[in-house]
Amino acid sequence: MSEGAAPADRPQSTRLAILIPFALVTLIWGSTWIVIRDQLGTVPPSWSVTYRFTVAGFAMLGYAIARGERPWFDARGWGFAALLGLLQFCLNFNFVYRAEAHITSGVVAVVFALLLVPNALFGRLFLGQQLGRQLLIGCAVAMAGVTLLFVHEARRDPHGMGEAAMGVGLTLAGVLAASLANIMQATQVARAYPMAAMLGVAMLIGATFDGMIAWSLTGAPTFDWRVSYVIGILYLGLVASAVAFTFYFGILRVIGPAKAAYSSVIVPVIAMLLSTLFEGYRWSGLAAAGAVLALAGLFIALRARRPNR
Repeated sequence: MSEGAAPADRPQSTRLAILIPFALVTLIWGSTWIVIRDQLGTVPPSWSVTYRFTVAGFAMLGYAIARGERPWFDARGWGFAALLGLLQFCLNFNFVYRAEAHITSGVVAVVFALLLVPNALFGRLFLGQQLGRQLLIGCAVAMAGVTLLFVHEARRDPHGMGEAAMGVGLTLAGVLAASLANIMQATQVARAYPMAAMLGVAMLIGATFDGMIAWSLTGAPTFDWRVSYVIGILYLGLVASAVAFTFYFGILRVIGPAKAAYSSVIVPVIAMLLSTLFEGYRWSGLAAAGAVLALAGLFIALRARRPNR
């Protein structure tokens, strides 16, 4: 191999074109836990999710049209958009928002880091993606870190065991829905349609499902006109959904669902750092060790090359 060919052998996941949007997605989603906490209260969770993805969907469609993408698909495309909307923008977020009513946002964020596991397994099962030794080592190191973070957060959680079990169960249901949606984005069917238009339509379909669930469970729409709530909806819809999902699914299509899911491993660390700045969060040795292991696992896994099939 010539010297000039060496850079091409470098894993895609170590390139700036991937690392920069990966870092942005992680920072954005790490900040959402504080915002979501303010969304809980006056407005039922399903209505908050509905407003979030209504804003996100129209923003994505506007962006798609500005790019010359037409949001019209064939039957297969509409079916794909409907399933993506149901899994990613309805079930996933309804489960997560409701989980925060039973356990603290820190525990939810840490449990959601387990997205790494089903993404890797489903990628192997449905996409035939091999799991190399270095990737598996990175997963093991990261999961050790997540375990320490979970133990730390569980000790701080004021809820009882019954509430904790309900919250963790709801979060795991959200993880499963999100993982299946991640796998969908890595298929050839997803690549057959323009991403912005597909995301916009899927978000609006998801918002429709969200509204149907909200109306059936809690009745007519309610809204909180507090400035913080309105700004929160706009931030979650425009930045944490329209922008972040565009970056995330773009990354996923390049480096695969297993590596892309490492954003969920680092999100709790970012959330805890932001909580330190804005909420007076106090670190323990256990939490610090967990954060270090999670970051070390990320470093190991992102440098892993795709094994030969």
